[in-house]
Amino acid sequence: MSTESERVTVRIPKDKIEALQILIDKGQYSNVSDVVRAAIDEFVTTHITPEHITRMTVELPKGNMVKLEELVHDGDAISVDDAVRNAVRDYVRKRLQQTIEQDQQEQD
Repeated sequence: MSTESERVTVRIPKDKIEALQILIDKGQYSNVSDVVRAAIDEFVTTHITPEHITRMTVELPKGNMVKLEELVHDGDAISVDDAVRNAVRDYVRKRLQQTIEQDQQEQD
């Protein structure tokens, strides 16, 4: 992340500011600027993806998210995204291996 920054003035509806204030009151962010910066980072990350990667959005039940966050907290992954990537990678490897084994059995 660059340390250089530019000032941008944005008008935000009052109801949105009140929603952001809830995040601040919960201690998730220090101030509105931090919330907006985090939102912009997420927007850029979501909309600008390297060409060799296909990005997708997955909706998970809250319980699964809690478990993924626990894995991150325990050091099993560096982020929730990383934990999901690892799970998908392991699943694909396992399914490919099963397919190869089934093909070999059918050939025998």
